[in-house]
Amino acid sequence: MATTKSADTILTISRTFPAPQERVFQAWTDPEALEHWWGAGPGFTAMVAEVDLRVGGRYRLGMKPPEGDAVYVSTGVFREVRPPSRLVYTWAWEGTGGPETLVTVEFHERGTATEVVLTHEQFVDAKMRDEHAQGWNGCFDQLDRHLAR
Repeated sequence: MATTKSADTILTISRTFPAPQERVFQAWTDPEALEHWWGAGPGFTAMVAEVDLRVGGRYRLGMKPPEGDAVYVSTGVFREVRPPSRLVYTWAWEGTGGPETLVTVEFHERGTATEVVLTHEQFVDAKMRDEHAQGWNGCFDQLDRHLAR
């Protein structure tokens, strides 16, 4: 299904974390680190964290909400890997038959902190974009807690 670029199909989130660029990039890409924070909010458990960090490499990230037995797994392929400043990868929910979207994550040094700018695009509509905004903001909150430790 083709999508057009518009405000309804693109999500951009920016957050600054009190940690060096290399540490934030590592937390985003290292399976052991992802196990400590990956999830869309408090109480989520990272059930799957597989990362083949290279162009053409695949990833699988799974999270289980605090209630219920469902595990939500996103999967995709890295299109660009530039440590510690940029990642571009495809995104799809495993087993749903839903559309593939595109995620770009930029890590910018801001003194002793790091600004992360996430752009997630190619959504089919505003509803899908807004659902992902909620999840990504929850992930950013979890990452912030992880980096504060």
